[in-house]
Amino acid sequence: MDQVLSRLPRAVNENVLVGFDTADDAGVYKLTPECALVQTVDFFTPIVDDPHTFGAIAAANALSDVYAMGAKPLTALSIVAYPAQQDIEDLDAILLGGAAKMSEAECVILGGHSVSDDEIKFGYSVTGLVHPDRVKTNAGARAGDVLLSTKRLGTGVISTALKQGIAREEDVRASVASMLALNRAAAESMAEVDTHGCTDITGFGLIGHAREMAQASGVTLEIDTSRVRFLPGALEYARRKAVAGGLIHNRDYFKCDVERAAPVPQAVETLLYDPQTSGGLLLSMPPAGADWFERVCDDAHRIGRVMERGRKALRLI
Repeated sequence: MDQVLSRLPRAVNENVLVGFDTADDAGVYKLTPECALVQTVDFFTPIVDDPHTFGAIAAANALSDVYAMGAKPLTALSIVAYPAQQDIEDLDAILLGGAAKMSEAECVILGGHSVSDDEIKFGYSVTGLVHPDRVKTNAGARAGDVLLSTKRLGTGVISTALKQGIAREEDVRASVASMLALNRAAAESMAEVDTHGCTDITGFGLIGHAREMAQASGVTLEIDTSRVRFLPGALEYARRKAVAGGLIHNRDYFKCDVERAAPVPQAVETLLYDPQTSGGLLLSMPPAGADWFERVCDDAHRIGRVMERGRKALRLI
């Protein structure tokens, strides 16, 4: 996809504040000096068995891109791919789950589009609003900043462990609770401090999205692997090789830009590449703001720092 996007012409428009140049979470278009439009789209196949829960997770995941830009979600359009012969009650449950989560976010569903497909897929296109001067991007990290994460890692390996029949019920519940949690509170809290950069941690894993931030900002991000927090059971399942293809792809693609400055346990490093669904925010902010943010934002924790650009985009210690 990077190769394809690199060949597309860039929009020449002074109102485009954020395009696809830096692989940011959403596009931003200035409407007036006081208002900018934030747009994103995200959908995927089921990752849990319960259709209502799947719909809610898909909604939380799509909303996350808008929160990562510092914006407030306003409207959404649903995207549905569903087998013609599948039980219609499951589709009802998916849509109701998504609607419940959108309602929690105070985001209005205006409609959507559906197609017949052999494989179920569901998600949303979400539109939000933000003041042009308050847009948060992945290109704002500065040397001297602290790196923080707002959720624990491991949803990918736990989902894989569930498919393999080795996941404990309590670990699955904790993972689902994390995926269902909106990034709304974290986004509102980051607006209260001098946040320099932000992105959400989703399909490319912590390593992939941190690399995007480092490249867009022209810095090196140092990740202290001893500070990264994981969901219950995630380390065990990583050791037991509950690894999906997405994780392997992430590791193959991004490892060339990662430097190890200290030994890192294999299971820990594996989870740094783990694709997250409805993951947390990765933020870059001055130390003083980070102190306050950790106090007011549940589960927010420091995972590293921002350095002047070094030999590689990421440094693991």
